[in-house]
Amino acid sequence: MINVGQWIQKWSTIQPKKKALIFEGGSFTYRQLSDRIHQLSNALLGMGVKKGDRIALLLYNCNQYLEAYFAISRIGAIAVPLNYRLAPPELEYLLCNASAETLIFDGEFVETVKWLCQKIPVKEGRYMGVGVEIPGWSLDYERVIAQNTPETPDFPWEVTGEDPHLIMYTSGTTGLPKGAVLPHQKTFYNCLNADIFFELKPTDVMLIVVPLFHSAGLVITASPTYYQGGTVVLHRRFNARQILEDIEGYRVNKFLAITTMYNFILQRETISRYDLSSLETCYVGGERVPPSLVEEYREHGIRLRQIFGQTETSILLWTTEEDAMNKTGTVGKPVPHGEIRLVDSLGRDVRMGEVGEIIARGPILMKGYWNSPELTEKTIRNGWLHTGDLAKMDEDGCFYIVDRKKHMYISGGENVYPAEIEKIYSAHPRVFEVAVVGVPDEKWGQVGKVFIVLKEGSSMTEEEALQYCEGKVARFKIPKHCQFVKVLPKTESGKIKKSSLREISPEFRSP
Repeated sequence: MINVGQWIQKWSTIQPKKKALIFEGGSFTYRQLSDRIHQLSNALLGMGVKKGDRIALLLYNCNQYLEAYFAISRIGAIAVPLNYRLAPPELEYLLCNASAETLIFDGEFVETVKWLCQKIPVKEGRYMGVGVEIPGWSLDYERVIAQNTPETPDFPWEVTGEDPHLIMYTSGTTGLPKGAVLPHQKTFYNCLNADIFFELKPTDVMLIVVPLFHSAGLVITASPTYYQGGTVVLHRRFNARQILEDIEGYRVNKFLAITTMYNFILQRETISRYDLSSLETCYVGGERVPPSLVEEYREHGIRLRQIFGQTETSILLWTTEEDAMNKTGTVGKPVPHGEIRLVDSLGRDVRMGEVGEIIARGPILMKGYWNSPELTEKTIRNGWLHTGDLAKMDEDGCFYIVDRKKHMYISGGENVYPAEIEKIYSAHPRVFEVAVVGVPDEKWGQVGKVFIVLKEGSSMTEEEALQYCEGKVARFKIPKHCQFVKVLPKTESGKIKKSSLREISPEFRSP
């Protein structure tokens, strides 16, 4: 069943009374969720939404988000999840770039939407507010649901696996965000991969705290869980205590988060106070995973397994239980439904142990970037998507991420991969987070600069920080500059925005 929007309906006939979703103390059975999805699908069709139309979502995590996602997919339209933390001008760019004609938004964003309404292509009568109704301007989501039938939606067009159902804008660590166009087929094959890795089954309870506007929330966890008929416990926002309470209270057995979230849980809560025995495995992705973090959770009896991928590809690599235990730093082996190679700058396969760029092909790829044919051609060449991630492979076929291709810098003619240096600093007992960038240097062309966030109550001098790498790596790799910061700038997916670090570095300013 390739149409993503049909999955809830399928399970509603098999297990209609089973809980499909738990959110803020309430719950929805598969029958209830399926009915609401059909009601919204019929409402959208009644508004004149057609196949391929873009419908933007400016929502916190909530049941309406998942309803909209499946309803939009069901009728062949395209959902455009928006990062609610963006400034109004940034949202304006995304809405205009996607040519979205319908907008479903949270009531908290009324003022933002009012500012946007004269600048974006959303049609009159196509604004729908969750928890708010503005007569003559915006419809109330729940009223729309109540006024429409839960009958299976009827429409004259066919929805195939090749048809897009999502435009997910990448984090934009450099430049403007790019809209990755994801077809039903890609999400379907990602679910096949994820279901093998997560070992998903209908009895599973998946806790989702990562934002649904990010691939990790919507595509990598929610979609596979519903493909297998499991239960989702959804959190509106990240709250370390609530996460632990709900794992205990709802007997959650599957959980995925980014590294930063796992760090905050350790820092803010005493894990041993909670009964987490239901947890089979926790999954981590989105950013570099320090071995020390894996070990800390292991001491609490919690297994962390890493996944690696992109919005454009979803999951590409995963760690087995054995590899996670025995191969420190690996991101695992390739997924079954996809091909992966490591190549040099000329597109030639590199030898074992050598650094190369990860390229991928298969049904797990995006169709391309929305309204960006030149960028699409640059990224997907001869059917292979060039990820921009550098890695090496060992004799067992396990991959190790070296760095982003664009983050590598050259010092005195030698390639330096910041991730290698960041890994060393991450092991320091006083370091909470770290990032390394290359900065201009008259003598060497570029040298390293380390940005450090210290753990609460810790202190360190610049001299101590710069001396810490002595004897651990070659001298040309050791940073020559250090700057302590309170936080590292990040995208909503948890990736460090190194372009922002360069902006605050005096080394980049003209004399």
